[in-house]
Amino acid sequence: MNNTFIFVSLLVTVLMNLAYAECVSAKELGTFGAVYPVVEEDLIKKIQEYIARIDMPRYEREQKDKARKYILNYKPGSIPGKLPVADKDSVFSVDMSYTLDFDIPDGKGGILYPKGYTFNPLDYTFLSKTIVLLDGTDRRQIKWFKSSPWHKRLDVTVLLTNGTYHVLSKDLKRPVFYASRKIIERFNIKALPSVVVQNGNVMNVHEYVPGDASQKISNNSK
Repeated sequence: MNNTFIFVSLLVTVLMNLAYAECVSAKELGTFGAVYPVVEEDLIKKIQEYIARIDMPRYEREQKDKARKYILNYKPGSIPGKLPVADKDSVFSVDMSYTLDFDIPDGKGGILYPKGYTFNPLDYTFLSKTIVLLDGTDRRQIKWFKSSPWHKRLDVTVLLTNGTYHVLSKDLKRPVFYASRKIIERFNIKALPSVVVQNGNVMNVHEYVPGDASQKISNNSK
């Protein structure tokens, strides 16, 4: 018997013993708990089945309806809301002077304008726009504006203190914007509708009783 035959025989014997030992070990472990077959779900198939159950045309209609309602009802948090309606025609002036609450440096290590410095921007510039402030939920004010000389003027900016710009822009057939509380305070708006126009170095605020504006607005207030 040659050495090669002896080596192969020993190798086969060792491998058989190892295989038997593994089988015995596996058998001795026993079974712990219930055993269930492994089932792997096809994730893509599940997603496709879920999508197939969705009524896409209905889903799209619902999303468009939500977007439309959001646009129609949108109001910024800074909108003033309800303000008193003017009970008489009147006009008053507002001083637009501003006092600095900080230093403005000159870029050279010094101060160009110190804190506390007061200046009037209308001494240096002219506001070409006329501003009309309205409560968009008051039909009397909307009717008044439509009959006013400002309705079709391109140099007029309409600011809403209440209402929705989407509805009013379609109704008035022109762009409208929202007034902020800061604008109301700066122009000292007390009643609506109001028209703000520059007069020299002050702003004149005209308050009007809602009605037929074409019959009573004088030329010097246009």
